[in-house]
Amino acid sequence: MSRQGRVMFSRMDEVVFGQPAAGAVAELAARRGAERVLVMASATLDRETGCVAGIRAALGPRLAAQYQGMPAHSPRAAVLEATAAARRVDADLIVTIGGGSITDAAKAVQLCLANGIDSVEAMDRLRPGGAALLAPRVRQIAVPTTLSAGEFSAVSGVTDERSRVKELFRHPDIIPAAVVLDPAMTLATPEWLFLSTGIRAVDHCVEGICAAEAHPYTDAQALRGLGLLASGLERVKRDPGDLDARLDCQLGSWLSMGPLAAGVPMGASHGIGYVLGAAFDIPHGHTSCIMLPAVMRWNWGANAARQAMVAAAMGQPGGDAAALLDALITTLGMPRSLGAVGIGRDDFARIAAAAMATPWVPRNPRPIAGPEQVLEILELAA
Repeated sequence: MSRQGRVMFSRMDEVVFGQPAAGAVAELAARRGAERVLVMASATLDRETGCVAGIRAALGPRLAAQYQGMPAHSPRAAVLEATAAARRVDADLIVTIGGGSITDAAKAVQLCLANGIDSVEAMDRLRPGGAALLAPRVRQIAVPTTLSAGEFSAVSGVTDERSRVKELFRHPDIIPAAVVLDPAMTLATPEWLFLSTGIRAVDHCVEGICAAEAHPYTDAQALRGLGLLASGLERVKRDPGDLDARLDCQLGSWLSMGPLAAGVPMGASHGIGYVLGAAFDIPHGHTSCIMLPAVMRWNWGANAARQAMVAAAMGQPGGDAAALLDALITTLGMPRSLGAVGIGRDDFARIAAAAMATPWVPRNPRPIAGPEQVLEILELAA
């Protein structure tokens, strides 16, 4: 047998799509028998729309408290604040409403609650390779308002403020028990955030397709997800009120996580993006807009056949995948270079060294032996 593999299925129970979020969340909470729900929500969404208020009202007496104020990239201190809020009300369910930082923070809160974590230093125990972690008992229902798709993984990205490094905490039970995809919940999301996180989902698809460990099961999800995203993002850009296009983007975002969920690694776009996010506060959607076409160009000699599959999924058989991605990102009005976000060549050596320590740069389909190769990629994105 020339091909071998293993696909691990997650512990997510269900995904509800195309239904109003308030009713769906209330039904899910009732079915789980939750009595003390902690809502973690975007403060801006709560202040400027009725979306969060609608979910609070639907939860009724099941609502115990609400936490707001999670900064970008989920810093440890804020995760601990949310953990303390959950402890104060003895929460038995967490409902998150917002983007990737809130979603990831709630996953980390589950681990903190289960393992008695109450300080920034104690969170070191959550790092991979340490003592075995107790499984979370408090689960999560996620209502995403962006397309970064972290709600479909059992990984939490949390930034250690001491080192400005984003770390990955893992446990199979921190994946949300349920996800609610309601396109109306994304209408208040700033255009740049919705579209750029859509490119983040495109990045999941593309690096999953192009990975050396890709296989037919994950190809099916990533290729279909890429097609939905490429079409849906352009339609949302033309008509921000197009709910069908927004739902296509949400479904594409869900499918984009197929490779990661099945154990297919990401590549240098994700790895370098982690450094840009943690060290320079660049939103992850923007890091993908900047890095993905450059990584594709650098990788082309190692995976040209796979890149052809990307072009075909984007509706351009025989096209240049890197050029097509560049054109899509440009059409959406997203930043296209490191210089556009204030990162110059003086920063490149620091970025390259840090990128080698990420989980994904060493798994890039064209082998990266050291920082010198990362510098080549950064020059393509300069």
